[in-house]
Amino acid sequence: MRTEDLLGALVADGGVLPTPLGRGLLVALIGGTVATAALFAVAVGPRPDVVEAARTVRFLVKFVECAALAIAAFVLVARLVRPGADRGFGPAALIAVAALLAGAVVVELVVVPSTEWGRRLVGANWMHCLGLIPLLSIAPFAALMLAARHGATTSPHLTGAVVGLVSAGIGAFFYAANCTDDSPLFVATWYTLATALVAGIGAAVGGRVLRW
Repeated sequence: MRTEDLLGALVADGGVLPTPLGRGLLVALIGGTVATAALFAVAVGPRPDVVEAARTVRFLVKFVECAALAIAAFVLVARLVRPGADRGFGPAALIAVAALLAGAVVVELVVVPSTEWGRRLVGANWMHCLGLIPLLSIAPFAALMLAARHGATTSPHLTGAVVGLVSAGIGAFFYAANCTDDSPLFVATWYTLATALVAGIGAAVGGRVLRW
């Protein structure tokens, strides 16, 4: 079924046409982010030394990485939900985000003695990271998945996975304020694993709910 046929069927059935797709996705993004912020404030909260930590580059880089991931993935989702749409610079932006993190890891390996690499990679909060990032991803994940259903993606698994990337980026952005492990080695390992988990769930869910 083409998008035009789908909209025509909705009109014929007396249904209400959905909000324009781009606006619906943006509302879902904002609503999911606000809900995550509220959950973080109530259930998690920032680390005790957040003011002091904000003066360090490693701490700030975490937020740059997470925000960049969420934005790049959202741009790609906005294209994937439209059948036949060009993916634009979305894939390249995601590659750039990965390259930025890889660059931060290289810098860390250069400036930190090799005897510290293992400790910084494992950190002290890897279990919290693997649990809290998916938890904080739930609201944007649900909102964006519902909004994406108004589209007509020809790649439901991929679209679902990228919805997961957006959601994990948002969840990780807030979790970064709580996490006391600021090393890029930790971020590249545990934040990435948590993000991959959410993306995998997104692919599975998207394959079911975004199919049309």
